Amino acid sequence: MAGSVAYTPHSSWEWHLAQDRSDKVTDLDAVDLRIVAELQDDGRMTNVELARRVGISAPPCLRRVRRLEEEGVIRGYHAQPDATALGWPIIFFALIGLDSQKETVLSAFERQLAEWPEVRECHMIRGGGDFLVRLIARDAAHENALTRQLTEAAHVIRVQTLQTIRTSLERKGVPLPGPREGTAE
Repeated sequence: MAGSVAYTPHSSWEWHLAQDRSDKVTDLDAVDLRIVAELQDDGRMTNVELARRVGISAPPCLRRVRRLEEEGVIRGYHAQPDATALGWPIIFFALIGLDSQKETVLSAFERQLAEWPEVRECHMIRGGGDFLVRLIARDAAHENALTRQLTEAAHVIRVQTLQTIRTSLERKGVPLPGPREGTAE
């Protein structure tokens, strides 16, 4: 039954992860969730420090981290550079409409945008367009050139751009239990 829930009397996070969904959901216990939460905050800490923070010894902590990586729960560890400091001061979004929603057209468009280093995110959406894309540019001329390239791309019938004035909040990762929730006893 779609949307059914396998409820067990655990935390709301474990309940949420147990929902029957079409995408892959891995069974994570409270310690796994703490590991992910700690690594989201500081992906550079040592395994010994991580183990101390989540309340288990280092060898099983490392095994859990490796399992979380193998299962795709942890997809990588990244630096968060300042785009402006590196010469990319302009962030803008493009709402893009295509002339067809055939999978071949959608996939070809996604592959094309994946080749553009200025494209930082690409989301297929519903309601008001087909894709929402976040791009960065070096200056106004570069932004205009990217917009022109989008407009001229195959199957594109509409491009609306929205330039960011400021970013007041940018969170990475996902919400997970706080430091006191889900700790090992």
